[in-house]
Amino acid sequence: MIYTCTFSPAIDYTPYVARFETGKLNRATSVNYLPGGKGINVSRVLTTLHTASTALGYVGGFTGNYLTQMLHEQHIQTDFIQTNDMTRINVKIKSDVETELNGPSPTITTAMYEQLLHKIALLESDDWFVLSGTVPEGLDLKALLDMLAQKNVKLVADIAGQVLHEIAPYKPVLVKPNLEELGALFGTTLVTVEEAIPYAKRLVALGVQNVIVSLGGAGALFVSEEQVYYAAAPVGEVVNTVGAGDSVVAATIATYCQTEEWLKAFQYGVAAGSATAFQLDLCQEQDILDLVNKVIVKKL
Repeated sequence: MIYTCTFSPAIDYTPYVARFETGKLNRATSVNYLPGGKGINVSRVLTTLHTASTALGYVGGFTGNYLTQMLHEQHIQTDFIQTNDMTRINVKIKSDVETELNGPSPTITTAMYEQLLHKIALLESDDWFVLSGTVPEGLDLKALLDMLAQKNVKLVADIAGQVLHEIAPYKPVLVKPNLEELGALFGTTLVTVEEAIPYAKRLVALGVQNVIVSLGGAGALFVSEEQVYYAAAPVGEVVNTVGAGDSVVAATIATYCQTEEWLKAFQYGVAAGSATAFQLDLCQEQDILDLVNKVIVKKL
């Protein structure tokens, strides 16, 4: 089983406004309500690729109930922990200029965190654990990582910030920083694929088994101990970048689980990221299949 973990899920409320004006009454022409959160995005794309997962994380209040209901309607299993705070609502106003207002993350107590550790203690060696998004400050991440290592669970991390330095020695199967995050991790600014390669190799040297560096419209880079490959992104109109990186993670994992071939998994991951970027919501299976043969993986 694949488990995705989102510490701060959300309901993404997206109103579409012809022209948004601050300080005035604005009327939306249409609205969308979607499950939000990086790990939840991974679970949603895994589902469209016929790969089961269980979404872990923290929810609360009527918004948490609604989020859980939406996921169940999409045939996604959940095993959430209840918090004392309402699950946040993120407002994303689509207009001539996009405006976002994200709600606050829940307060996670020591007792709530221990509930998550208890769930992880039940995982088995053939399970996957996808840790996505921001880890709340003050939590003992080492306790979580130690338990995953003890259970020999396959760890995937899509997390920004210096926390990747803590995760790398635990030999995660895959990490997926973007170019900016990879540079920030080592205190530098990266612009090109060539500049990214030595820093991705440094992550491998620290213990990471496979690194995918997402490069936005330029595609992605795959680096392991023995391999360096690049794939350009398919050409298309970028409509929405939210969830594109999560789609890369989900399609890579799903394809690897089916084929045990990392390069094919990387190809499908790049196709999925592009497919999501070309539409308003996350990609569906056919969207990926329409693009995958346009993704050419080249050895560097």
